[in-house]
Amino acid sequence: MATKTIIAFDLYGTLLSTESIAGELAKLFGDEAAKSVAALWRCYQLEYTWRINSMGIYRSFSEITRGSLQHAVAESGLMLSADDADKLMRAYDALHVFHEVPAALKTIEDSPSVEAYVFSNGTRQMISASVKTSPDLGPCASVFKGLLSVEDVQAFKPDKRTYEHLLREVGKAERPGDVWLVSSNPFDVVGAVSAGLRSAWVDRQGKGWMDRLGDVVGTRNLKPTLVVDDVGSAVQKIMRAVS
Repeated sequence: MATKTIIAFDLYGTLLSTESIAGELAKLFGDEAAKSVAALWRCYQLEYTWRINSMGIYRSFSEITRGSLQHAVAESGLMLSADDADKLMRAYDALHVFHEVPAALKTIEDSPSVEAYVFSNGTRQMISASVKTSPDLGPCASVFKGLLSVEDVQAFKPDKRTYEHLLREVGKAERPGDVWLVSSNPFDVVGAVSAGLRSAWVDRQGKGWMDRLGDVVGTRNLKPTLVVDDVGSAVQKIMRAVS
């Protein structure tokens, strides 16, 4: 039997556009403030995961998401009621995908040699709700063989334990090179490569790879295996690379 290639997709910011939450924020704060709050919310959401990793403690991604929302709103000089915070958290279960994602997942569905997973910092409940409730991703949910959460190891990416957990769950602990991570987050890509996986970095801004952590630690190959414009390009190039 031929060895299957695993493609593990980061969820928030890679398949689902976290910027699409701006529409809900605009109902509360207006269009201009909504864009700023959405950007800050995402910034602090990621920063909180790194900080809590460094502190050696763990709280769920849903708690971090709520706390970073409150931080972003406060920094913007705005007010947010508990009810409105609850509504925004529920809106996180209905984010829109980037436009190319459904076609990319269809390509995987039609390929017997590739298996797709979601691999996310989100809790199991968050991931399941976000995939199934998203108006665009929900119809594609059957493509995924599994929805994998770092919750099981009580750490966030790019902690090495999270990628080791992914490898175990997909049956590739001894063959990490059979697993590709597709992510728009440089820290995620570097973490995956450091753990022996291959990676495709989604460069939606078209600015090229600028991360220099590899230079800092003296590891020249600490960079993505592929740099791509979008998820569709990632899937096409991965499938060509393994064919």
